[in-house]
Amino acid sequence: MIVSETGFSGLYELEPAIYRDNRGYFFESFDEKKLTDVTGHRFNFVQDNQSLSYRGVLRGLHFQKGEHAQTKLVRVLAGEVLDDVVDLRPK
Repeated sequence: MIVSETGFSGLYELEPAIYRDNRGYFFESFDEKKLTDVTGHRFNFVQDNQSLSYRGVLRGLHFQKGEHAQTKLVRVLAGEVLDDVVDLRPK
């Protein structure tokens, strides 16, 4: 897994190593230890959702804080996504 920092503190881009052969492919989509080692952050990954969106679809704005805050893991299986991030922290 390749973990890259972005321009936002605490926001990372994860690119899985994809292993291909004559049967198809395999990749590890999440590894808590690897991600913790690279970022220094502990993750409590408790839910995984998947949706299919057609061209031009806008899917919700996610904002939580305090006890309702959630870390997001966004995965694109085909095509592309525009994932905008707004940092509302005071500094």
